[in-house]
Amino acid sequence: MDDIRCVIVIDPDLPPGVIANTAAVLAMSLGKRHPELVGQDLPDARGQPRQGVTTVPIPVLKGGADQLRALRAAASETGLTLVELTSATRSTRSYQEYAAALAATPEEMVEYQGLALCGPGKRVRQLTGSLGLLR
Repeated sequence: MDDIRCVIVIDPDLPPGVIANTAAVLAMSLGKRHPELVGQDLPDARGQPRQGVTTVPIPVLKGGADQLRALRAAASETGLTLVELTSATRSTRSYQEYAAALAATPEEMVEYQGLALCGPGKRVRQLTGSLGLLR
């Protein structure tokens, strides 16, 4: 885990609630792919256990629709962990419906709400270093 970097990139033009949900879904999915990034449970001052949280910072960056598409294309060729969330999640009511919608949508028609990238810091920075923080 030396010099591992994870980032989330979200379209800043989305409504605030969709942005928050996108970040949550991408972070949870990233945790599934990299459980080693979640720290051990810790005791609080009373000795009660508290669930472990991420051991690495995960900045949330902004990238418009065209940037997300280009970033996805570039990241998919690098060997980085790449998690995507598409707009199909907003028009489907179950994971099965989402899977069917995704399978039926040609790549050029897919609209990305956000991406999560994780891997060697140098590679992640090369792809995302020019993106600003989502505020």
